[in-house]
Order: sequence, then structure tokens, then C-alpha cells
Amino acid sequence: MGQLHIVFLPMIAHGHMIPMLDMAKLFTSRGLKTTIIATPAFAASVKRARESGHDIGLTIVQFPPKGSSLSDNIMSFDQITTPALLPKFVEALSLLQEPVEKLLQELNPNCLLSDMFFPWTVDSAAKFGIPRLVFGGTNCFSQCISEQMHLHKPFKNISADSEPFVVPDLPDKLTFTRTQVAPFVLEEGTKNEFSKLREEMRESEKRSYGVVFNSCYELESAYADHYKKVLGRRAWHIGPLFLCNKAGAEEKAQRGKESDIKEQECLAWLDSKRPNSVVYVCFGSMASFTPAQLRETAIGLEASGQDFIWVVRKGKNVGENEDWMPQGYEDRIKGKGLIVRGWAPQVMILDHPAIGGFVTHCGWNSTLEGICAGVPMVTWPVFAEQFYNEKLVTEVLRTGVCVGNKKWQMGPSEGVPREAVTKAVERIMVGEETSEIRSRAKYYKEMARKAVEEGGSSYNSLNALIDELSSYRPPAPEIQAVN
Repeated sequence: MGQLHIVFLPMIAHGHMIPMLDMAKLFTSRGLKTTIIATPAFAASVKRARESGHDIGLTIVQFPPKGSSLSDNIMSFDQITTPALLPKFVEALSLLQEPVEKLLQELNPNCLLSDMFFPWTVDSAAKFGIPRLVFGGTNCFSQCISEQMHLHKPFKNISADSEPFVVPDLPDKLTFTRTQVAPFVLEEGTKNEFSKLREEMRESEKRSYGVVFNSCYELESAYADHYKKVLGRRAWHIGPLFLCNKAGAEEKAQRGKESDIKEQECLAWLDSKRPNSVVYVCFGSMASFTPAQLRETAIGLEASGQDFIWVVRKGKNVGENEDWMPQGYEDRIKGKGLIVRGWAPQVMILDHPAIGGFVTHCGWNSTLEGICAGVPMVTWPVFAEQFYNEKLVTEVLRTGVCVGNKKWQMGPSEGVPREAVTKAVERIMVGEETSEIRSRAKYYKEMARKAVEEGGSSYNSLNALIDELSSYRPPAPEIQAVN
């Protein structure tokens, strides 16, 4: 067989596109041919990577696709801010099947590596006699919890939403309340578009060649073993992906979207601070908060007495007039606090010696970036699998503390008082546990960095995957062409 050709189909969301692009860079660096199928709204980051010297192919597919009931201005999952829009978005994703199959016919790859949100791609790959690998954008730990939630439904016979329950058959005793669990998990089996999609995703994963995780064995060894030996799934841990690419300062600063603060301005501010003295506060591209919650957060951060960089998302949930901000706030925090409105160069900030803590929504990309920077975390999950990731940080790795949010909420979130913000920030920055937490955080940072180096667990795992794909012998294709 000649050069292996892998086609990547990322989910139309920044949190999924960023690691998928990192993965394409990694596969390219190992001598494989790679092509990303992207929508117009997500092509720019691939083009930037190509301009930086990464030899990645790019093919465009229109989104929303023809026949979709989704408004033309919805170009990303990040824009789905209400449950009502979900069914239309799910339908639009399914309508990509025909154009994607036409591209597969033209590209003639050896493997399709697609996001879990495209369950139909297992059938598309089978039509062309190639394996389909699944990428979920999260870790093995949360997948194991999700599977046991599905199998056992431990939330069923609970008398109150606030009553804790244990998820059975896991390596650790992990407890949750019903309020921390997604409604579509609690209502599994009911007939709606999203629960149907989740079932299709689950079945599709079982029929796929295996799953690729943006994580390393050392971070979740018990769960990697559980996933393979107890659940019987095939998986490869090949991350942390962004560590595999020796990105320069410019690439680090422009991960995802263009930053809304000048890199030098940000670095100059951080350079003026002592080591481990600044808290970085950021909730990713999708989490949103009510004006009341933003106000509580602002007051809580100020009361902690710690220096901070706070990334506040632009958009309708913040309000153009910023009436959530306490009167005279920016004057009072001058020199101590820096507010970034929009997108910040997160990896670059977290890697700076002045950063001593990270308040995060526990999206997996952000969590992993915090782990790889060796920074203690305040966990503030909002939705998706973030409440699961919180447990990994606070109870398994023990590199962070909870702020105390107990409510899974897809729309604007609230309910965390200023006192909780102050207390959690103080605990990781100047508390009795600080040195112990910081020491563990540094340990996992080193583990993660060693994993991607030559001879490390993730490096070897990718070698094993490439060897398997090189020797893959397909069954007879179902069809030879797409009309």
C-alpha cells in the first residue's frame, strides 16, 4: 500500500474543529496524507494551518445544506443557544450525507475519521470499503460514565432532584444529582430528534472500527482499561493533540478564532505579575450566563483579592451596554483585573508563569489545556459532559476544586453566588490545599507532555493505529459509485 490517506469530517463547532485540525497536523507529521472536509465558516483555520506549512488538503461542503430548514445564518453549533433549534440542526447534519459521500468517491481515502455527531458516516465508509474511526471531542472517562448512565439509569428511583446517586460499575465511586444530568439523558427513550440522534451515535460507535481520544493513558488509565476490557470497545489515546504540534507563538495565539486582544498587550500585562499570582477565567465558546450571574462573578472575583484575566463572551446574553457590570468596576480593578471581550489566546495565557489558577467550564479542550499547563482549576460546569469532566479534575486527578454549580443548563446559566466564586478562587490560589493541588497539577503536566514524545504512550498508540490502518483489508464494497 502507498501513502495512507485519511479524510477528517469535523463537527461544525469550534470545540470539535480545533482538536480535529490538531489531529490532521499530527497525522501529516507522521507521513500520512490528510484532507479535511470543512464548511465555509470553518475553512479559515485550515487555510491558516496550510499557510503555516502544514500539508493538509481542504474540501468545502456547503452548510446549511440544500433542503435544510435551518436558517442560513446558523453556520456553527456554537449558535444553537436554545433547545428549540436543536432538531433543525440535527436534521441539517444528516443532510450532509449525500454531498460527503460524493466527496469520498472523488477523494478515495483509506479511512474516514469523523465526529460522533455524524453517525451515518459508518454506513458511508462501508459503501467505500474503508474503516470509520470516531472522534468524540471528549475523553474516555466521560464516555464510561455516559455508558453506565445509559445501561443502569441510576437516576431513576431517586426521591428528589438534589438527592445524590452513585453511577455503578465504574473504577471510582462517583456521585451526581439529577440536576447535573442532561435532560436528554434523564428522558432517554422519549421520541425527539436529539434522543434519536444519541441512540444512532451509540449504535454507530459500536459498528465503527474504533474511537480516537484526545487524551493520554496516564490521565485516565483506569477508564481506558474499563472502556476496552469491560465495555469491549476499541480505542486509541493519541493526545493531548495540541502538544503534538510544536506550534510557534503565532499559531498558539490564533488557535480557533482570531483573538480579540493583542498578543503583546496580554503578554505585557502578564509579564508585570509575579509567578502563580493571576487567575484566568474563561468559559469557552458556548457557555453563556445571565447578566445577574455575570455581576455575581465580577463581585466575587474582586472580593477574592486576586489578580485576574476574565474572558467575557460577546453576544446577546452579555448585552451591548454591559449593564451587568458593577458601577465603577473597571476603575476599581485597574491593574489587578483585565477583561477580554470575545476570544483570547488561551493556550498562550495558560502557559505563562504568572497564571496560578484557571476558572473553567470544564469543556474537554479547556480542561486538557489547563492540565497540560499544570494549572490548578476551579470547575464551573454548565452543560454537555462538563459535569463528568469536573469529577475527573476534582476527584480523580484532584487538581481542582468545585465552585458549586449543580444545574445543567443549555441556555444562560445562573445560580452561583459571589461568595462561592470568592471562596473557590481563594482555595486554589492562597488556600491550605494550594501547594498540594499545585504539586499534583505539575505532575500531570509532565505525564501529559511525556505521553506525546517519541516512545510515550500516545506516540506509541498512534503508531499502533497507523500499523492497523496500513494492513486493513476491507470487505467487498457495497457500491462502487454514488449517483
